[in-house]
Order: sequence, then structure tokens, then C-alpha cells
Amino acid sequence: MRLRFVLVALALALSPGLATAQGTDISLGALVVDSKLPVQVTADQLRVAQADGTATFDGNVLVIQGDMRLSADRVGVEYVLENGQPTRRIARMQAEGKVLLVNGSEAAEGQRATYDIEASTLVMTGDVLLTQGGNTVSGQSLSINLKTGAGQMQGRVKTVFSPQGGAE
Repeated sequence: MRLRFVLVALALALSPGLATAQGTDISLGALVVDSKLPVQVTADQLRVAQADGTATFDGNVLVIQGDMRLSADRVGVEYVLENGQPTRRIARMQAEGKVLLVNGSEAAEGQRATYDIEASTLVMTGDVLLTQGGNTVSGQSLSINLKTGAGQMQGRVKTVFSPQGGAE
């Protein structure tokens, strides 16, 4: 929360409402997720490839883990392999098409996202827009550590701070 305040104060001091850069670190406190919580996936269709330990969910995909919600057109799931055989544990998910991640008052949207469950990281790419209360940050890629809430937006970053909309 302190980092968020510092970033808001710095941006407001530098310009009257808009900051643009090549890359910036951001605090994503509401996007902290416990990777040990169960993962629930719903979709219109499911295809499973037992041989390589993958599954593909198509159409209106919704992934829920704790308070985190991830929706997309398609989500590919890779399962942890042990002795060459897939287990029931998910290693990572790859989301494509209208990807939206929501947790609490924070939301991120983009074209693609890779969620590495074991590492508790999420990388979102393709016209990424992050909304935190009344504040927005946009860029080409967003990397988030879901254990700590630390993140970095890269690729011609544009930030709009609302003096009253994002302070907590």
C-alpha cells in the first residue's frame, strides 16, 4: 500500500494526471493468490490429450482460484508430469482471447496470459490494461508475482492516476 501511495504521489508530482514510460514497477496487493488453493475451470468444451498431459478448454472459459477469477476464450492446461505420466496437479495455464483477470478491486485485461501455478506468476501480453480503483496502467506486457503482489508493466507504459479514485 505504501508503494502504491509513493507511485501515485510521484506521478501526480511529475504531471497533472498522466505518466508515460518504457517500463514501471507496480504494486498489485489485491492480486495476491495462494497457489495451493484448488483451481476450478468451467467452459463450453474440453479436449484432453492424455499422452502429453494437456487439456484445452474452449468457449466462455472461467478459472477460479480463491478470490481470483480469470476468463478467456480458450485456456490450455499443462499438468505436472511424474515418471512421464500426467498427474492431477496443474503446472501452468495459457489463456488466449479477451483475457480478464479480476481479484478484489484490481483487474487486468489483455490478449494472452500464462499462469504458472507452481511459481505463482502470471504474465499477460497484448494491449494490457490494469485497473486499480480509479487508476489505470496500460502497456504491452504485465508480469505479476502472485505471492507478493509485485508487478511490472513494460512496453510504452501509460498511467492515468485519479486523485480520488485509487487511494486506499
